[in-house]
Amino acid sequence: QVQLVESGGGLVQPGGSLRLSCAASGSIFSRYVMNWYRQAPGKQRELVASVTPSGSRNYVASVQGRFTISRDNAKNTVYLHMSSLKPEDTAVYLCNAVNTIYNYWGPGTQVTVSS
Repeated sequence: QVQLVESGGGLVQPGGSLRLSCAASGSIFSRYVMNWYRQAPGKQRELVASVTPSGSRNYVASVQGRFTISRDNAKNTVYLHMSSLKPEDTAVYLCNAVNTIYNYWGPGTQVTVSS
């Protein structure tokens, strides 16, 4: 069992930056692929960034070069550093932990990009 709790969301102006954190507890964090998804009103949930146990990273094209995903296995935490934020980045951002058997979700944190 893995419990995930996101933090760090909020209101930011276009061009600004935020760092989201996802703290995990309850299982062997280092063995999971960690993902950040986002869901905007009226839109499908979208995979934004992933980091594997070995540290390989992938991003959706729309955030490439602006967002960075990282993990600290010693702290059981995954981060999403977001910069050059745009209004279209506004969404609830959700942390996800997955392996071959299990799939866990956090409750999400709201990010609003607006002037």
